[in-house]
Formats: sequence, structure tokens, C-alpha cells
Amino acid sequence: MKNDTIHISKIVKNVSHTSNVSDYTVCWIKDEIKGIEVDGILYANISNSIFFLDKKMQWKLYVKEEAPNTGYLLQLSQEVLSHPLLSKLHINKVRLFNSVTVPLFKLSPGIEKRTQAILEMIDELLGSHLNNKEDALISLLNTFFVYCDGQCNIKSIIEKNHTKANIVYSFKQLVDQNIEKSHEVGYYASRLNISTKYLNECVQEVLNVSSKNIIIEQLLIRSRHALKFSNKTIKEIGYELGFSTPDYFSYFFQAQTGTKPSVLRKSVCS
Repeated sequence: MKNDTIHISKIVKNVSHTSNVSDYTVCWIKDEIKGIEVDGILYANISNSIFFLDKKMQWKLYVKEEAPNTGYLLQLSQEVLSHPLLSKLHINKVRLFNSVTVPLFKLSPGIEKRTQAILEMIDELLGSHLNNKEDALISLLNTFFVYCDGQCNIKSIIEKNHTKANIVYSFKQLVDQNIEKSHEVGYYASRLNISTKYLNECVQEVLNVSSKNIIIEQLLIRSRHALKFSNKTIKEIGYELGFSTPDYFSYFFQAQTGTKPSVLRKSVCS
């Protein structure tokens, strides 16, 4: 196991993380922070909680100035999670790091103390030169995940977790994965097994924008990227994004941006 496959640090300042192919993050927040933003969704005034953050997620931590030590960030590579001892726990299969929702768990006082003790031992071990350090680290990680799976009852919590924030997160993931299939809010509400009205309510409450706005923004992001960085024709871009005709794509783009697709492309090429 390489030296950089496990990294741990105390949360002492604001931290941001863009999508990264190399690591998964366990974020243990002990004392209250201003919030953590995950893929555009803000969880405010969080304390005594653990977030399991997939490597594809973008997140930011906002700490309070008067709280110099509010928890730990534990970052793990795929190599670590694939270790035989840890792979038996099926960590990804129980959706700790592989979920369309954001796994967030409040800890009981007893579990909080155990969590802190384990993370402090991992921190100490990583800075040591002890023999068999790797085995000790894997053993501690195994204990940590067993506690999370058992004492925090992760499987049942995730299955029952239908908070508005997680519905919005699932909606955004579906839009990202299916934007070329449908531009209609009703399609995504159906995929989530909720009404269009309730989806709109969730998005408005969590993000303060409409569900349709999320879809439009995704279309604009992809349109601009394709127009600026691909050699595809405007007709091809429109069809790939699910527009019925090139004219409708041009109309949509101009209505939303005030600029024709052809004008944007010319400005990039000039």
C-alpha cells in the first residue's frame, strides 16, 4: 500500500474539493460548523455528524473562525477500499461512497467518542514509523466501518432517508445522466417516484430555484461547452442534447442567453 493512499487532517479552516478520480472522503464534523456544501446543496450548522463523500462529488466546508478544531477529514484511495479485509464489508455496495444520495449520519454520544478515538489513532499511526503500520491502519479502518455499519445502522438509514435535500441531490444526478432523454420536470419526478408538484417544492425550498431552471442550466452548460470546445456542428449538438430540431435548439439558446449559437461559436474561433 502506497504512502499516499490514506490521508487524514484536522478540520481547521475552509476546505474545498473538486471531482477527483483518486480519493473518497470521510468527513467527521464534531463541533458545529457554518455548513458543508455538496454538489451545490448546502447543509448548514452541522455538528456531530459524518458525511461519506464519493470521489465524484464536489464539496466545500465552511468553518467558524472561533472553532479551530472541528473534526477530521479522512481521505482513502480505491486501493485501500479494495483491501481484502475492507472489501468483505462491501462498503460501496451498502452505498457509503456510491450513492445518488448524500450519506449523512448523526452520531450518538457513545459512537462519537469511539469515532474520535479511532480517527486520532489513525492520525497518530500515519505519522509514525512503527513496524506493521499498514496492518494496524487497515484494522482501525475496518473497526471504523463496522461501527458505522452497525451502530449507525447505515443500511436502514439510507433506505429510509427521503429528506428534501436528498431528493434534490437525486434529481440533479438524474438530470446530469439523462438530459438528452428529457427536458421535462415530470420525467424526473416519475423516475424519483414523487409528484411533479413535490419535486418543485423540494427544489425551490433547498436551492431557491425552480426544477425547470436546473434542467435549463444543465442544457446551457453542455451547449456552451460543446460550442466552444468541440468540432460538432450546431445541428449535431442540438440533436445530442435532445432537441427535436436545430431551429428549436437555436431558439432555446438565444432565448436563454441573448446570443445565437452561431454567434458564440464565431466569437470563440475569431
